[in-house]
Amino acid sequence: MRAATVAIGVVLVLLCSGLVSGVVGLNVREKENLNVVIFTDSDSNHRSVSSIAIRNALNVIRVKTKYNVIERIIPLQKDSIYEAGQIVCNLVLDGVAAIFGPESSGINEIIESTTTALRLPHFQTFWNTKSTRNDDDVENDNGPGTVFNLHPNSADLSKALATLVRDNDWHSYTVIYEDDDSLIRLRECLKNRKSDDSVVTFKKLGAGPDYRSVLKQIKNSEDVHFILDCRADHVLNVLRQAKQVKLLEDYHSYILTDLDVHTLDWTEFKEIPANITAIRLIDPNSDSLKNIKKIWRVDSANIKTSTALLYDALNVFITAFRDMATKEDPIIRPLDCEGSQSSDHGTRIAELVRKPLKGSKKILPGPLTGPIHFDATGQRINFDLQIIEISKTEVGFRVTGAWNSMKPNMIQYAVTQEEREKELQKEIQQKNFRVVSKFGPPYLIRKTPPPGKSLFGNDRWEGYALDLMQEICNILNCSYTFEEVPDGKYGSYDPVKKEWNGLIGHLLNRKADLAVCDLTITYERRRAVDFTMPFMTLGISVLYAKAIKEPPELLSFAHPLSLDVWLYTATAYLVISMIIFLTARLNPNDWENPHPCNPEPEELENIWSIRNCCWLTMGSIMAQGCDLLPKGISTRMATAAWWFFSLIMTTSYTANMAAFLTMSRMGLTIEKADDLASQNKIKYGCVAGGSTCSFFKDTNFSTYHQMWVQMESADPTVFESSNADGVKRVLNSKRKYAFLMESSSIEYETERNCDLIQVGGQIDSKGYGIAMTANFQYRKAFNEAILKMQEMGLLSRLKTKWWTEMNGGGKCKEEEHSEDDAAAELSLDNVGGVFVVLAVGVAVALAFAMCEFIWMIKKIAVREHIGFKEALKSELKFVLNIWARQKQIKKNS
Repeated sequence: MRAATVAIGVVLVLLCSGLVSGVVGLNVREKENLNVVIFTDSDSNHRSVSSIAIRNALNVIRVKTKYNVIERIIPLQKDSIYEAGQIVCNLVLDGVAAIFGPESSGINEIIESTTTALRLPHFQTFWNTKSTRNDDDVENDNGPGTVFNLHPNSADLSKALATLVRDNDWHSYTVIYEDDDSLIRLRECLKNRKSDDSVVTFKKLGAGPDYRSVLKQIKNSEDVHFILDCRADHVLNVLRQAKQVKLLEDYHSYILTDLDVHTLDWTEFKEIPANITAIRLIDPNSDSLKNIKKIWRVDSANIKTSTALLYDALNVFITAFRDMATKEDPIIRPLDCEGSQSSDHGTRIAELVRKPLKGSKKILPGPLTGPIHFDATGQRINFDLQIIEISKTEVGFRVTGAWNSMKPNMIQYAVTQEEREKELQKEIQQKNFRVVSKFGPPYLIRKTPPPGKSLFGNDRWEGYALDLMQEICNILNCSYTFEEVPDGKYGSYDPVKKEWNGLIGHLLNRKADLAVCDLTITYERRRAVDFTMPFMTLGISVLYAKAIKEPPELLSFAHPLSLDVWLYTATAYLVISMIIFLTARLNPNDWENPHPCNPEPEELENIWSIRNCCWLTMGSIMAQGCDLLPKGISTRMATAAWWFFSLIMTTSYTANMAAFLTMSRMGLTIEKADDLASQNKIKYGCVAGGSTCSFFKDTNFSTYHQMWVQMESADPTVFESSNADGVKRVLNSKRKYAFLMESSSIEYETERNCDLIQVGGQIDSKGYGIAMTANFQYRKAFNEAILKMQEMGLLSRLKTKWWTEMNGGGKCKEEEHSEDDAAAELSLDNVGGVFVVLAVGVAVALAFAMCEFIWMIKKIAVREHIGFKEALKSELKFVLNIWARQKQIKKNS
């Protein structure tokens, strides 16, 4: 049955080539024998397909050429190096045209060294990391080298992987490898890394078949991107165990390096959420492979890369041998490993393999692995690799791009960006995002459940973060579930434990997809996770308590002058009054004629009594003047000096009174954050471990660094665990503590607590963003949603709602307006003392008036010889008659 199948296959090939009529009459016995040696691995699990490929290829060669190819297929153990050397030396004694294989590098060194010394054509079909060739072997006295490797070399494969890692924007990843050759295969990935990228983690799988201990260690790390470098027959087992330890979840990405992973059965991995990408050299959909599949009667999934490479190697060799035979008769002579002779045909074939004749056509259909070209060292160049990934809609892989070794830094993608975005949109619509947040108004607030009822899910919460996520999901048509971070922290890195806490740690542990709250985008956090574009822009500012407006004292009008000045002024008033009285009595010009009509009066009168002198000085200092004026020079000089003193004192009091009233309204003792650094009476701090703390800790600005030193050295500590604790401390510290926090949080607090105020402007600029795991595939969609909300004004409306409308917002703005309107007014408390002075003065005057009135009544009673009551009654009657303008003086009878 198998012979019939082979015959049918040969006939089909000949029919396809159109050469049946020309070769049917050839007599096999007249053909020249051509010995070739094919080394295979004894433990190869696809030897049957390789055997079919070899037999079919040799039968076609026998039919289409004049050569009777005699193959020697020799399976060898991978570690039988000495046996391989003996076998090669025994075979070349009979004359060998070419040697193919082996399939692995274990026994290749002895074979390659022998073929190099004997100048025999040697075709390798595996990834050779232990080549014995060097620059001196490329070209010597006998011509170019005769060893060719059809397998892509390590440097090119490494460049392909490096380009794939770069295009996927992997900032950090873990290399899971099976043997040490992986480090050579991935050297370009490591070489192209940037200095600020995270360190690549390497994990060796071990002997197996149980790899779960290693995979659990990887699970505990923060990486979600992996390069899996192991044999194709081990890949599925590794991934099954990775699925068991939760390493095939959302956001996990794998790059598989083996070129045969596409031939595996991926049915059980159809529904996995992780992304699996691989590379392959064979295109199953190519015309050549489709024709070969029909001829060999095998499934294309069973055609391994090594089989295709061996087939292509036979094709390259026999085509070159044919081209050589058209110009010269090749002689395949026996060789001796111990001798000094080398083959005559090897160098010529090597030249034709590197530079085939123009118009030369391949004898066999193909090639199966794409165009075949070699460089001077015999390494394959200018080949293509297909980039494939597990399809989400059907079993198996789909082609997403192509990589060419001549353009190593570029991948030609088959899936367009628009198609990717449409796929992501469909995935988002089917996804429920786990959102973690931190409790704190107005971002996340617990709802009070109705009596007798319980709240579940998102109904337990309300706030800005919930509304923001709702608007985003309205745009993206997705769903979400909120939860509170257990430790109540934003997220900071502990260098001792080497782990993140808070929201960032929650994301890195894959317990949530997104973190939405007042989470500041910082450099350190950005290295650990990704952020969307900021949905709110803010900066650090100072929260301080308003000045407590103390009620003014009753005699506050006396505050512009000190008590000493008041006492000195009163003393000066009495002294100058006595001086004016004395100078007036000494100065003759102040003695006046009481009767101006009498030019020669018998007596002179002096009006400057002590009462009048005190009245003059009192009127002057009160800026009211007096109708009594001195006439003597000395008296006027003393009075003028007093007037000057009164002028200065009165104007000084007026000016200082205005300044005093102004200062009484100025409550703040600091105007900006820089003022805190230049004083030590007011303590200041921030949230420990937050972004504000990191800003002052890492700043290079001298003033802010000085502030950090003062905060760090303060005792007791000035750091608080949350913004709420900082606000309470500001309120309870009686203006002895200021709190540094984000301006948006300050704005929220000052809208509700009118005893608080923001001091100065912002000392930096930052933004709140939605945190997500690194390389989050939906990041662009979220950015577009936030940008759309910004353009529609939704972000502004949400802030207005939760800052100035909900939960008591906007209360303090009304009070600020009322205070501004009354800023120029003085209350009764400010001038109450003046009224008291007026009342006291009037009361004293009335008391003196009553005393004078009683004294006058007593005098009248004595003078008129009437009783005191009668005189009092008569005088009171006259006093109460307000229309009486003249008073009759009574005389004794």
